[in-house]
Amino acid sequence: MIGSSTDNRSLRGRIATGIVGITGLAVLLFALPLAVAVSQLYRSHEYAELQRDATRVAALVPDNPVDPDHPGPVPGSRDIEARIGLYTPVGVRATGSGPARSVVAGAAHDGRVHQGAEAGTLTVAVPVLSDGIVVGVVRADVPASIVTTRTRRSWAAMALLGLVVLGVAALLARRQSRRIALPLERLTVAARALGDGNFAISPEHSGIREADAAGTALRDTAARLGHLLERERAFSADASHQLRTPLTGLLLGLESALDRPGADLRDAVTDALDRARRLQSTVDDLLSLRRDTGGPAGGVDVELEMSAAGRHWLPVFAARRRRLAVTSPANLPTAMASAAALRQILDVLLDNALQHGAGDVALTAADLGHAVAVEVTDDGPGLTGGAHGDPEVVFTRRAPDAHGHGIGLALARSLAEADGGRLVVRRAARRPVFALLLQVADAVVASPSPSSRSSPPGQPSSS
Repeated sequence: MIGSSTDNRSLRGRIATGIVGITGLAVLLFALPLAVAVSQLYRSHEYAELQRDATRVAALVPDNPVDPDHPGPVPGSRDIEARIGLYTPVGVRATGSGPARSVVAGAAHDGRVHQGAEAGTLTVAVPVLSDGIVVGVVRADVPASIVTTRTRRSWAAMALLGLVVLGVAALLARRQSRRIALPLERLTVAARALGDGNFAISPEHSGIREADAAGTALRDTAARLGHLLERERAFSADASHQLRTPLTGLLLGLESALDRPGADLRDAVTDALDRARRLQSTVDDLLSLRRDTGGPAGGVDVELEMSAAGRHWLPVFAARRRRLAVTSPANLPTAMASAAALRQILDVLLDNALQHGAGDVALTAADLGHAVAVEVTDDGPGLTGGAHGDPEVVFTRRAPDAHGHGIGLALARSLAEADGGRLVVRRAARRPVFALLLQVADAVVASPSPSSRSSPPGQPSSS
C-alpha cells in the first residue's frame, strides 16, 4: 500500500544509522579519489626515478652509434636499482638488461623521452644524442608489482583509517542519538502520565529547543486540562450547593400547600413559580460563570444587584422573623465584575448570614474611591475560627471544622478573585462583617441612585 511502512525502528537506531551511513558515504567519496591519486602518485614517482637513472646513464654513453655486434657494459649501471639496457635507435637491445626488442625504446628515435608499461614493467627510454642525432637509447625499467605493492599498502592503511573513523562516528552517533531521543522518550512518559490523569507533569529541560518547546506545550496543556477538570468538579459542587437551598424552599412551599386541604393553591403556585424563576436564574448564572475563561470583567451596577438581592431575600428573612436592611450611597460608581458573579456572591453571603448568623442583617455598600465595598453584617456572636482560631478557615472548601460555611464562601471568594476583587472577613468578633471589595471601572459612573435608606421589614431599601 502506498505510504505504508513496516519499518518501526527506534529513533535512536534511525539517528545512529543515519550518522554512520553519512560518515561512511563521506569516507567513501573522499577515499576513492584519494586511492586513485595515490596510485598515480606512486606510478609518477617511479617514472621520475627511472627517467633520472636513465638520463644519468645516457650522459655516460659515448657519442658513437651503438653497435649490437660489439656489446659492452652499460656505463654507470652498477649503482642503479632499476634494470638498465642500451638499445639501438630502432629498439634492439645492444647490451645490458631488458627484452631483446622494446617498443618504448624504439619510440625514442624521435629524440624525446618516452615512458610506458611494457611486459609487466614500468619502462622509461632516454635517447642518446650526438650532434642532434639519436645514436642509441638507454632503457630503464622496474617491475610494476613494486608500485602495485606500495599502492595496496597505502590502500590498506586508508581502509584501516576509514574503519577507525566509522568506529568513532558510531560512538558519537550512539551518544548523539541518545541525546536527541531521550527528551522525546521523556515526553512520551509525560504524555502517558497525562493520559493517566497526572496534570502536574513537568518534562525536564534537555537543551534541545524543539524538544523543550514541545515539553513546555505539553506542560501548559496539562495545566489547562487540570484547570478545566478542576473547574468541572468545582462547578458540580458549586451547583449542588447553590441549588440545594432554593430547591428545598420550593419543595417545602409545595408540600406546605398540599398539607392544607381546601386551601387556595393560587398563592402557593405563584410562590413556586417565583422560586422556579429564581432557580432558573441561578442555573443560568452558574452556567455563565462556568463558561467564563477568565477574560476581563465588564462593569456592573452594584446598587441594582443589591436591590435585586434585597427583593429576593427580604421575604426569606421575614419568614424567619428577621430583618434585612439594604442601604447604598448615592452615585455609587460602576464596579469591575460580572453581574452573574456578583449575584452569586451576594446570595452566598446573605444565605450564610441567614443560616449561621443571628438577628438583623445589613447589606451595605460604600464608595472607597478606587473600589466599591459591599458588606454583610448580622447580630450573631461572631466566627469561631475553627480549631486554630483563624476566621479565614470559613473560606476553605469543605473544611471539616467550618461548620457548613466552607463550600459557599469558598465559591464566593473564588468568584470575587476571578473578577479581580477580594472577599474578606473584616470583623470576626460579635456582629461579624464580610466585606467584598471590587475595583471601580475607569471613567464609568453609575446612574444616580436615591439617598441611602433602610428598608422596613417586607420591603427592599433600594429600588
